[in-house]
Amino acid sequence: MKIFLILGAINGFLAVALGAFGTHGLEGKISEKAIGTWNTAVTYQMFHTVALLVTGLIGMKFQSGSLATAGWLFLIGIIIFSGSLYIYSTTSIKTFAMITPLGGLAFLIGWILLGYAVMKFL
Repeated sequence: MKIFLILGAINGFLAVALGAFGTHGLEGKISEKAIGTWNTAVTYQMFHTVALLVTGLIGMKFQSGSLATAGWLFLIGIIIFSGSLYIYSTTSIKTFAMITPLGGLAFLIGWILLGYAVMKFL
């Protein structure tokens, strides 16, 4: 479960850096709507960074397959959901926006599994 703590720290750093880049580096270069999309990606990345950290912390006390799966789904969700929105907001290629819901689905299943693990062990 230590891996989820490490991944959480990395993603926290990336979310802050990408948020700052969106605010300072993209201003005037992409539309306001695209900036909003970028900010949505940052927000979801940060929320799910916290989920990774919580998963890692709980996992250090309780070993669970559903907990580990939840952590991996949070990471996959960050990559697909936030990653596709980062690319879409800077390129306007709609294909990237069309795969975003797959990342959202990974987030949803991750939350269900995290909730299941919490109910089972705590």
